[in-house]
Amino acid sequence: MDNTARIAASPEAIELIERLRNEYGELMFHQSGGCCDGSQPMCFEKGEFRVGESDVYLGDVAGCGFFMARDQFEYWQHTHLTLDVTKGRGSSFSLEIPLGLRFMIRSRLFSDEEAAHMSPVISGEAYLERR
Repeated sequence: MDNTARIAASPEAIELIERLRNEYGELMFHQSGGCCDGSQPMCFEKGEFRVGESDVYLGDVAGCGFFMARDQFEYWQHTHLTLDVTKGRGSSFSLEIPLGLRFMIRSRLFSDEEAAHMSPVISGEAYLERR
């Protein structure tokens, strides 16, 4: 069995990612768990948000790296995350905010079988070193 993916995207999120990629180029996501909508995933131009040892790389979503603060990951490590979109403005610096949309996360617990085949996570620093 293949490794269980930790992150996926809804069709609406993929459509918005493509729209943003056409305008800004390569993208990345980070979810910090901080204040000011920090627990929502934020979309940046690739490299505009510096990841490091305090972040984990969960995988790619629609061709974009998805990172999460390590302390936030401690809470979410047993859940499958789906990147989705909703109408409304968040109070973050995420690229979609001026469009009147915002990315959000839907989550569910992994099944026992999924958990047995979990994709490993690596630090943001390790991710940068392997490029």
